[in-house]
Parts: sequence; structure tokens; C-alpha cells
Amino acid sequence: MAQNESRILVVDDEPGMREFLEIMLQKDGYDVDTAADGPEAIDKIEESLFDLAIVDIQMPILNGIEVLKKVSEKSPDTTVIMVTAYASHETAIEAMKLGAYDYITKPFKIDEIKLVIKKALDKKKLERENTRLRKELETQYGFGNIIGRSPAIVKVFELIKRVAELNVSVLITGESGTGKELVARAVHYSGSRHDRPFVPVNCGAIPEALMESELFGYKKGAFTGALRDKKGLFEEAHTGTIFLDEIGDLPLHLQVKLLRVLEDKKVRPLGGTDAVTVDVRIIAATNKKLEEEVTGGRFREDLFYRLNVIKIVLPALRERRIDVSPLAIHFINKYSVDMGKDIRGISPKALEVLENYHYPGNVRELENIIARCVALESSNVIRQETLPQLVTGKDYLDLDTSFASNSSLDTLLGDVEKKMIEKALRTTNGNKTEAARLLGITLRSLRYRLAKHELDDDDGEVESLVDEASEL
Repeated sequence: MAQNESRILVVDDEPGMREFLEIMLQKDGYDVDTAADGPEAIDKIEESLFDLAIVDIQMPILNGIEVLKKVSEKSPDTTVIMVTAYASHETAIEAMKLGAYDYITKPFKIDEIKLVIKKALDKKKLERENTRLRKELETQYGFGNIIGRSPAIVKVFELIKRVAELNVSVLITGESGTGKELVARAVHYSGSRHDRPFVPVNCGAIPEALMESELFGYKKGAFTGALRDKKGLFEEAHTGTIFLDEIGDLPLHLQVKLLRVLEDKKVRPLGGTDAVTVDVRIIAATNKKLEEEVTGGRFREDLFYRLNVIKIVLPALRERRIDVSPLAIHFINKYSVDMGKDIRGISPKALEVLENYHYPGNVRELENIIARCVALESSNVIRQETLPQLVTGKDYLDLDTSFASNSSLDTLLGDVEKKMIEKALRTTNGNKTEAARLLGITLRSLRYRLAKHELDDDDGEVESLVDEASEL
């Protein structure tokens, strides 16, 4: 049989029992060692790591209970199974209270002890996997993964440290792409709930008709297609954290229900009559100015104050250009590993271009730029010519500016303007409001230029009014 990775220590003062267990376990592929008494067992525990110890209760010098105590003290990761021919209810209870995994009585059946050993080792394997995954999550989403040295981001670091252990609501604000979910995860994984669920919810992505059942769950028969009970996201996050991203998009009637959850710590599934108690920390985020949403009647004032106990404001990347360099290096290292490339840095000229770019998409846009550069770069550093044309700005001025007999400055400038507008519209997938912001002009000015260059797609007066109203 193939060698098993698990190591087992058999502790028994009876030579026949030690030999029997050793042979049986070795045949099953385990790495087995034995000890004839308690002191020998403790010496071996101190010298080597064991996944499992099978310990007899009745032994001279140190009995099994004393050995169990020593194992728990010196090697807490070792699982212990107690064995005795003198079973008693009191001994079993004492052993279990002291941390024994299980308790079997001589004479035992071979299949019985094999099953107990397998279950104990399976549990140990699962615990190790959970520990590995938890460390992986903490590495991926923890405090250390937020990159920056600017005063603004240092202030964010300090706030995360201060609020991580507090059981209060947190509101994270900032433009799209500034890393609001990353900060939310850092708060969660730096606090006492780090080993409990973190449940992210994008309030702007779930259809309004489904939002209530997604958040609070439903009972079988609550509506057509509800064929079974389903837990809501609040119940899924029980004892952990729920992250309500884009909270400003939550409809008013659901804001009322969310407020009730915050006040009562209970949720009522759709179609149910009984409320379910939940212990959930709420972290919310938005790219909107909620104070203005409250003034405009689009967000409840009482809910705003409930959520805004601690506020973390994430600055736009253009407001902390000193962080572009460490962020770029971080993303270069990340994507070099992911793509199997040997990219070791970035050239000074390329870094200067990146530091002067305005980043309408913030950190997320910088990450996408670096990912593209790593994929396309043929040398071992990111060069200026590898940067996308939108960042360098060269694509706007790639006209043939040689003077022809029928050319004029106005014609050339008009051509440049037209190309810039076309590029901005391609970059923003036709979104005129974003294109105007990218070009640094008003939406009304953009519409004038679209008409002048016959680029207007005639979206109609209604869209024009809506777009212009959004600018106010």
C-alpha cells in the first residue's frame, strides 16, 4: 500500500498491544512509532511531530490522562485517541474535556478503531486546509495588500487598524476603482471575525425585484418557483461581515427593511412569519455622496446615520500620485508571476508617463494598464512604448501635419479635435458624459463639437436633457 503522509504514535505499556497496533497501522500505510510508557511518549512528542497519538489510559509512571495533558501542552496540533480496558463514564468525560478526540474500549474491533483513526485524521486534514485557506485569504485581502505611502492612504491604514476590532458599522466612500472592497476585506480580515464569512453584495447589480429575497431569503411557496427554503445573504454572513457595495443604489423600500435589521438584529425571510436572529457586522460602500442623496430624498437619513458610524474616505489616485510607483511595482510583480513573465521593473520614462496620467478609473485602471503592459512587454522592464496610447496621448496627434497647399491651421486643429473626440468615445464605449470628463470639457460643449464634426448620433432631446441634468 502507498505510504500515508500521517504519522501516528502508539503509547501502551503492553508489548502485545503496541505490536498489534503498529503492524495494523503500517499495513494501512501510516508512519508509526511506539512508546512503552508516558515519559517515553513525552520524549518522542518533544522530538518529532505526530498527527495522531493513540494513548492507553492505564499505564505506570504517567497514566493516559497525564500524557494527554502533556501532549495538549507540548504539541497542541496532535490529535489524541484514548484506549482503555477499564472504561468508565467519568474517565471518558474527563478525557474529552481535556481535548481527546475520541475514546475506545478494549477489546475493540479492528474495523472500529480503523474508522475512528480515519475520521480523526480526516478532521485534522480539513483543519489544516481551512488554516491554509484562511492564511491565503488574509494574505490576499488583508491589511498588507493595500499599497501606498501618501498621507491620504496612511490615514486610511490608521483607520483600518482602529476600527477592525470594533463591532460598529463602517461606511467607505470613494470613486469607482479606488479599492473600496479591498478596504472592506482588510477591515474584516484584520478583526476578530477574520475566520468567519465575508459576504459581498453589489446592491447595484441585483435586479430590484430579486433584491429582498437575495438579502433576507425566502420560504418554500413564497412565490412561483420558490420550491424550497433559501437562506438570504444576511444569514449566510451570520457571525461574520456583510459588505453592501453601492449602497446608494438600494431602493427606498428596502432601505426601510435594512434599517430594521440594523436595529433589531433580525431578518424575516420572504413568505415567512418568524424572524431569524443574525449577528452580522455591516460594512457599506458607495461612490455617491450620500449626504446629497439624503437631501434629494433618495436615501433615508436615519439609515445614513446608522451606516455612517465610522467613515473611511478613499482618495482618487490622481490625488495621491506618489502612490503610482509602488502600486505599479506591485502589479508588475503580481502579473509577472501570473503570466510567467520575467518583468523586473519599469523604465523611468514609462513611470513618469504613468505618474502624469489622470486615471479616471483610479487604481483599477492602473492595474489594467500594468496587466496589459506585462502581457505585451518583450524586454525585462516596462518601457514607455509599451504603454497604451490613451496614457501616452500619442494617438491623438498621429496626424500628417505636413503643410499642403489647401491646408490651414483651423483645418489641422479641427482634425485633431475630431480624432480626440472619436478616441474618447471609443474609450468610454460611447458614454458622452464620461467622454466629456475625459476631454476636460462640459457635456454641452461636447454635443456642440459632435454636431460640428457631424459625429452626433442623434440620441434625441430626452437623452440630452438627462445627460445635462446629471452634470448639474
